[in-house]
Amino acid sequence: MRLSIALYQPDIAGNAGTILRLGACLGLDVEIIEPAGFDLSDRALKRAGMDYLAMARLIRHVDFSAFETVRRTADRRLVLLTTKADTAYCDVAFRPDDVLLFGRESAGVPDMVHDLADIRATIPMEAGARSLNLAVSAAMVTGEALRQLRWKGTP
Repeated sequence: MRLSIALYQPDIAGNAGTILRLGACLGLDVEIIEPAGFDLSDRALKRAGMDYLAMARLIRHVDFSAFETVRRTADRRLVLLTTKADTAYCDVAFRPDDVLLFGRESAGVPDMVHDLADIRATIPMEAGARSLNLAVSAAMVTGEALRQLRWKGTP
């Protein structure tokens, strides 16, 4: 297994499309845990992903239980990105088979998912800031994970 990005019940097709494009360009699977707040064939998803959707490796899970069964069977670590964490994402020692889980734009993830996460990490922000755009967050954290795993020492 390799590093992947997982989206928990994403609300916005444009963000999911952008993340699918990110995954395609960086050679990562993108896992979508349904139900999504949009039709996965939605035009906005295709517009944001552009022609990269043909290259994207999309894995769909009908619900969190199905996702969790696959993850546990593969013995992969769940790294949850959340505003409710004390550990900065840059302080996480990422592993090659980690699943980077991002919550819904509107609500994050439920407490049950928080409890199952092996690591909870956050993107430190200025006081008073609530959150970053989902696609921006995914790109920041994925970039750090790949820096540690693939690009360390690359000129």
